[in-house]
Amino acid sequence: MQVYEAPLRDMRFVIHELFNNEKYGQDGFGKLEALEEFSPDLVDAILEEAAKVAQEVLLPLNRSGDIEGCTLENGVVRTPKGFKEAYDMFREGGWCALASDPQWGGQGLPEAVNKMTEEMICSANLSFSLYPGLTHGGTTAIEAYASDELKQFYLPRMVSGDWSGTMCLTEPHCGTDLGMLRTKVVPQDDGSYKVSGAKIFISAGEHDLTENIVHLVLARLPDAPAGVKGISLFLVPKYLPKDDGTPGPANGVSVAAIEHKMGLKASATCQLNFDDSIGWLVGRPNKGMEAMFKMMNTERVSVGIQGLGIGEAAYQSAVYYAKERLQGRSLSGVKNPSGPADPIIVHPDVRRMLMTMRAYNEGCRALGAWVSRALDAEKHATDPEVKQGAEDFIALMTPVVKALFTDLGHESANLAVQVYGGHGYIAESGVEQYARDARIAMIYEGTNGIQALDLVGRKMPAHMGRYLRSFFHPVSQFIEATKGDAQFGRMVEALEKAFGALQLSTGTIAQKGMKDPEEAAAAATDYLRLMGLVAMAYCFAKSAMIARDELGSGTEDAAFYKAKLATAQFYFDRILPQATAAFLAIKAGKGSMMALDEAAF
Repeated sequence: MQVYEAPLRDMRFVIHELFNNEKYGQDGFGKLEALEEFSPDLVDAILEEAAKVAQEVLLPLNRSGDIEGCTLENGVVRTPKGFKEAYDMFREGGWCALASDPQWGGQGLPEAVNKMTEEMICSANLSFSLYPGLTHGGTTAIEAYASDELKQFYLPRMVSGDWSGTMCLTEPHCGTDLGMLRTKVVPQDDGSYKVSGAKIFISAGEHDLTENIVHLVLARLPDAPAGVKGISLFLVPKYLPKDDGTPGPANGVSVAAIEHKMGLKASATCQLNFDDSIGWLVGRPNKGMEAMFKMMNTERVSVGIQGLGIGEAAYQSAVYYAKERLQGRSLSGVKNPSGPADPIIVHPDVRRMLMTMRAYNEGCRALGAWVSRALDAEKHATDPEVKQGAEDFIALMTPVVKALFTDLGHESANLAVQVYGGHGYIAESGVEQYARDARIAMIYEGTNGIQALDLVGRKMPAHMGRYLRSFFHPVSQFIEATKGDAQFGRMVEALEKAFGALQLSTGTIAQKGMKDPEEAAAAATDYLRLMGLVAMAYCFAKSAMIARDELGSGTEDAAFYKAKLATAQFYFDRILPQATAAFLAIKAGKGSMMALDEAAF
């Protein structure tokens, strides 16, 4: 059974306690005067309202949307029953515009709050989340690179949610290797361009939720250089708008098909054809990848939050079932003497699965909040040094958030199926949908293997390791300050050992990679996981010390802090040891990985 209640208490913990500053400064990112108006009370009120929308409006449509899916009728995609009404309510409530700039009609909320709202929406209905989510990513690229004329006309309509947006990259013959794309453009005398080509896997590419759809399309100018250096970005609306913004004639954008997918069935994933579609250049000619990556980097953090959202929903559904399902007796003695069996939550292996899911979720939420604080500092900090530090941290952690969170979210979804046993494999339980929906997040916006290559190939060596220092320094300082802690000294020692393994791995990859790039590539996935494990351990160690202090002060919320301590201890006992395995795999090098002749596969 799909059950979900927004984890508001833990969200408040990571915002107000783990990263404790009412002015939205945090761990080296300083105080941000632009966000002073967002007091804890205001933040809590926003999160509570978002929880109502997620639980009462979006969750009831999750399974029905999966069963019904999207349909293509006469060139128009119809979303499942209830989606249009839910989107109208979502848009009218201002939820599309939360983190957007007030200049364009947005509310200017901190990303630390916006990302938690995204988590709730993803937990309740991941398919629905893609429609406003892609639009927000599109506005990021337009705001950063488009002409003032395009900004003034398109951003207010997209920020409000009246119009939606997409990103059109992939073509039938090329995915990650965008240098192979074939979509062409022809310049027109009026400064516009005619765009022609085919794109596939376009999330929210066509639907009935908004009156217009704004496609951001990668294409080639006639004399463009070969490869990625010859790609430009174009804004192509579904309908050519009139001067007053109302939709005008169709713009040569048609839907060839909607994809029949493993999951996310209520999200319209389309094959689009552009036939002399009128568009406008965004950014500079042949610099489209620069503009598109502005959008993709925003989306990669959000995709990581998708993994967290699914993980939380899967965990809560598994807990519900584990408390209800009677099967066997506890090995330590009967716990339900009035019933024929005990609930399965008494069994150690079920506890192992539930605690693993819980620790993944809490660790990802804490790390996600840390990165979100940096997003706020990058945007609002006035001190150049603070802004630079935030930018460095975001650059380093974006591939970690995308890959780690989605890996763990999918693992949590599969654990939920396992907790349900045979009933989890049956559609009526609802949890198998989580496993299907979560799987794509490890693939789109750059596969998790690509994220790992980005981390070791670009981010790790950048500026002589400057990005690494944005993470290594606060962790090192924390270890030095707390390693003698009477209660948690052993926990900090475990963090120190894992951090040491990360430092040694960094040196190993740098040394081997200079001589043989395949050595760095072979270590990349393990290195990303190792960095993520250390980052979460740092967050858990800080959390445990805060919980200890709160319990010592006689807090009225003792149950929450005791649970936080227990989860942190489980993480250090049962999950952080994975760091040793990752370190050993990195040390082993590429030898056995590359030894087999291709013909032998």
